[in-house]
Amino acid sequence: MKKKFYFAGSIRGGRVDAALYRRMIEFLHQYGTVLTEHVGSSKLNLKEQGRSKDAVIYEQDTAWLKECDMVIAECTCPSLGVGYELAYAEHLGKPCHIFYDNSKTQLSAMLTGDPYFQIHPYGSEEELFTNLTAIMGNES
Repeated sequence: MKKKFYFAGSIRGGRVDAALYRRMIEFLHQYGTVLTEHVGSSKLNLKEQGRSKDAVIYEQDTAWLKECDMVIAECTCPSLGVGYELAYAEHLGKPCHIFYDNSKTQLSAMLTGDPYFQIHPYGSEEELFTNLTAIMGNES
């Protein structure tokens, strides 16, 4: 059965990992639909802000969180938005898998201390995709 994924990655917090997000999203396409495909785009307009635009983003993202079957978050680049999305997903009871490169960052204790989240540290991109493959195999 094809799943609906909510992919979470830093946007306004920094786009240093955008290419990795794109590769992860492409990988997830094998297993279903990625509702937040734009997170992997290198063409996001970060200057397009304002209360009305932000309200539209909030409404769309929370609707996608309600619709998704699973959240996949790449959290190497810290992001307030991703933290909020993860808490919202937990509130909704959505399965959440958090990935981060443990050679580049240390996750917040608010994530690592919460037993709800499935945390997947990795040291290489190969390890990240091995873990993703295992998760998808367990979800079938």
